[in-house]
Amino acid sequence: MGFRENEINGINDLNLCDGEQAVNKTELIDHIATSADISKAAAARALDAMIDGVTTTLAKNDSVTLVGFGTFMVSERAARTGRNPRTKEEITIDAAKVPKFKAGKALKDAVN
Repeated sequence: MGFRENEINGINDLNLCDGEQAVNKTELIDHIATSADISKAAAARALDAMIDGVTTTLAKNDSVTLVGFGTFMVSERAARTGRNPRTKEEITIDAAKVPKFKAGKALKDAVN
């Protein structure tokens, strides 16, 4: 397992073990299952439903706000000029819509 759990103020805290860079989906599902006292299958369905809900909402150009956690939104990236690293030739990079996440206060406070 790539993390260890600590309890701080009654909340399970997901901490990376030494040398770990990130928690993967399987480890997150394990954490959800343990924290919510549900099966891993139910935790996986819940996480998949959350991801699907956010994706579907963003595809409609709407945003998802989870108070205290943050906001998922769509941002417009303007067209710009880039450069092909091999040929050094200038290329035009088209404008695009990109997903963006803005952390909420509680998440920012937890990180600091």
